[in-house]
Amino acid sequence: MKIAIVCYPTFGGSGVVATELGIALANSGHEVHFVTYKQPVRLELLNNNIFFHEVNVPEYALFQYQPYELALSSKLVDTVKLHKIDVLHVHYAIPHAYAGYMAKKMLQEEGIFIPMITTLHGTDITLVGKHPFYKPAVTFSINKSDIVTSVSDNLKEATLNLFNIENEIEVIPNFIDTSKYRNTFTDCQRSLMANEDEKIITHISNFRKVKRIPDVVKIFNEIQKKLPAKLIMVGEGPEKEKAEALCEELGIADRVVFLGNSNQIDKILCFSDLFLLPSESESFGLAALEAMINRVPVISSNTGGIPEVNIEGVTGYLSDVGNVDEMAKNAIKILEDDAVLEVFKKNAVENANRFDIKRILPLYEAVYEKALQFRFKNMH
Repeated sequence: MKIAIVCYPTFGGSGVVATELGIALANSGHEVHFVTYKQPVRLELLNNNIFFHEVNVPEYALFQYQPYELALSSKLVDTVKLHKIDVLHVHYAIPHAYAGYMAKKMLQEEGIFIPMITTLHGTDITLVGKHPFYKPAVTFSINKSDIVTSVSDNLKEATLNLFNIENEIEVIPNFIDTSKYRNTFTDCQRSLMANEDEKIITHISNFRKVKRIPDVVKIFNEIQKKLPAKLIMVGEGPEKEKAEALCEELGIADRVVFLGNSNQIDKILCFSDLFLLPSESESFGLAALEAMINRVPVISSNTGGIPEVNIEGVTGYLSDVGNVDEMAKNAIKILEDDAVLEVFKKNAVENANRFDIKRILPLYEAVYEKALQFRFKNMH
């Protein structure tokens, strides 16, 4: 099957999921065409079945904002015609499903019917979609998709509550390629980051407000009062400077390492003992899953789709958003006893295996097959 995938090429969850899905599809023998404005961060083009088509947006002084949707829909039309694409899979309702629908209509004028699958990831619904300016466009884009999928039950419910959706929404959870984590590092080189007696706490995100970065620092501050520990902060974003200032203010700057964006996430997680995810909202919690597959228990908020991934008292603990004291107490409960920590580590990796790509890929392939049926019906 020839599949065109439209996604954001960034470090964020939706881009990572779309890229990993495309790689897995290519490894299964499908031909995958990525259409986006730059090569996705996790995409290696050393695969006969993977192609990348860059969307160039010409600069016109006439426009205050360059029209990306227009450039994307035109590029999709060209890609579908040139490579005889069977199905279009867009990740994020806005602007991708919107541009996908325009491409579909243009192609229809030429007698080409291309079915479109839209995967909802979260902020396209909970952040952008709720905005009154965008709500009509989001509703339209979802309802005009041939098939709609969502990455968690919680996101499906939120979408149905926020919008007037006529389409069925099928839940296909986010996933992880567990085979990538089997070749675990024999030496994690913990000594690079911490002393032997120190526990290593990690947070990885895009440092946006929704991630509640000050809470991460405050939780760690309480942990380090009780036991020797280091905090590793991975990522870049608007809240980073404030977090650095807060560390100075609390007198813990020497125990907190800000690494910026990193392509060595697995190595960092390899030597981590605990992962903090106190987010305001998460449609799924992919960062928690990546931690768990690396044997790292999770202290998180109980919001959005996180409870579908992090199991209370098994793989970590869940608390109400903003309950820093409880999160810190739960963290200490896990960390202060090595035997308890080992049980949580074992549970974390076992639960993460439920989300292996080998279990999830057939669900997407079934969706593509279903989409092809729409295509045949429209062609005859």
